Amino acid sequence: MHSVVQLSPLTDFANLIAQYFAEIWGFLIFLGNISAFMVVLVGAILWLTDVNAKRGKGLVFGGVLLAVVVQYFVFYPPIFMFS
Repeated sequence: MHSVVQLSPLTDFANLIAQYFAEIWGFLIFLGNISAFMVVLVGAILWLTDVNAKRGKGLVFGGVLLAVVVQYFVFYPPIFMFS
């Protein structure tokens, strides 16, 4: 026999909010990846064209660091579940 579990409306609402948080999290990860790419690209252009080599090196380092942090959150995302 299957047991039927009836959840309260408050639990359903909490799960709905958790799903929205998960969607927002995915969008933030996407923005983080795009931002890291753009920062490294602009930094590399500044560095390699000698327009502002010091700032370019800093931007490349900052972009790589941002990419590492975003990748960490891809591997270990927060859990948006209520039980």
